Amino acid sequence: MSGRYLLDTNIVIALFANDRLVVEQIEDAEEVFIPSIVIGELYYGARKSGRARENVARVDLFAEANIVLICDTETCRWYGVVKDLLSQKGSLIPENDVWIAALALRHGLILVTRDSNFSEVTNLKKAIW
Repeated sequence: MSGRYLLDTNIVIALFANDRLVVEQIEDAEEVFIPSIVIGELYYGARKSGRARENVARVDLFAEANIVLICDTETCRWYGVVKDLLSQKGSLIPENDVWIAALALRHGLILVTRDSNFSEVTNLKKAIW
C-alpha cells in the first residue's frame, strides 16, 4: 500500500515490537512522518518504563532516523478548526490527538492509528494497520 502517512503513537509502539503488519506497511509506504507530539509521548513512556535509559536512547535514535513534523502556525489553524468542530459535536478527544489530527490535515497525510477516537475528526483520512 503506497501513500504518505503520519504515524500515531500506538503504531510506533507496534513498530518497536516488530509487528509484522506495521513493518511491511511502512516498507511499502511512499513516505512516513512522525508527529512531534508522538515523539513526546514516546519519551514520556520511556521515562516511566523500567528500562528508562535504554528506551530513551531508542526514542532518540528513532527521532533522528525519521522526519518529525512540528506544529507551525498553519498546524495551529487546523488545530482550531478540529477542536471547534469536535466541540460543536460534543465529541472531544484527548488533546494530543487533536494536535496529531491537525498535523495530518495540515500536511494532507493519512493518519495511521489503532485509536477509534480519530473517527470523530471530520475529513481526516485514516488507515488501521
